[in-house]
Amino acid sequence: MRWILVALLALWSSAAMAATPIKVMILDGASAAAYHDWKLGTQIFKRQLEETGLFEVAVVTVPPSDGDFSNVHPDFTKYQVVVLNYDSQYWPAQIKTEFENYMKNGGGLVVVHGADNAFPDWPAFNEMIGVGGWRKRDAPAGPKWYYQNGKLTSDTAPGPAGMHGKRRPFRLTARAPQHPILRGLPAEWTHAADELYTRLRGPGKNMTVLATAYADPANRGTGFDEPMLMALTWGKGRIFHSTMGHDALALSCVGFMTTFQRGTEWAATGRVTQKIPRNFPTADSVSYRADLAAMDPAQADGVLTTLPK
Repeated sequence: MRWILVALLALWSSAAMAATPIKVMILDGASAAAYHDWKLGTQIFKRQLEETGLFEVAVVTVPPSDGDFSNVHPDFTKYQVVVLNYDSQYWPAQIKTEFENYMKNGGGLVVVHGADNAFPDWPAFNEMIGVGGWRKRDAPAGPKWYYQNGKLTSDTAPGPAGMHGKRRPFRLTARAPQHPILRGLPAEWTHAADELYTRLRGPGKNMTVLATAYADPANRGTGFDEPMLMALTWGKGRIFHSTMGHDALALSCVGFMTTFQRGTEWAATGRVTQKIPRNFPTADSVSYRADLAAMDPAQADGVLTTLPK
């Protein structure tokens, strides 16, 4: 009888855990340029997370750098993970300190695409994200990081951080296939047309590069395999960083969506329970969600589904 009771208690505990949603804050409110539609991005992120049934999502909007922060007090401690959909240069010292304490004590952070351009002069943030671009980042921000001959390489030569070519589909290669976020995913898959970030700079501390993409010199690339997905730790906190996701088309890619959902769960809990969708992209073809792409009214029909010849 005793073992039956133990088994029933274990099942009850697992069910209770499954029934308790992961609390997520999507923090938005600024973009350095008009071509990053942060309002649309937040809608897509929220929908992608909520449809898993795992997350309870709240949106917190804060001002850009030149805004009024006098009544801005985001309570990070209410959430297990913060999804940063925000690109600005300034936060008041109090908010930065509160966020650092949140991460030191085991908070989670997800950084997507243009959010890694933010806060170039905030050392703790740059350690959290590993690498970042633009905003006058140069050699003092840290080395450039890329894969060469199958190994992660750092380059301390001076030069501005951040570059990308035209938005095209590109192939990702898994570099840490046993990490919980990538476990079970194919060794290679193709991402929908997007900006392939290159020449990113940063401290690269406690950073595991999960996946890379080859930056073709024919499209303003470096000729190296550039980091696309990263997992990091800072204090007791966990960070998932995806450089992909420029627009609704890129965000609608099933590869992006799956890694975003899994990365958010990992950042919040340290584990991943989600199954891989059957329509996950292959090495030679894109899989995308037409309903998500259509959330952008300007999105044209006829999405690329194969690598360009």
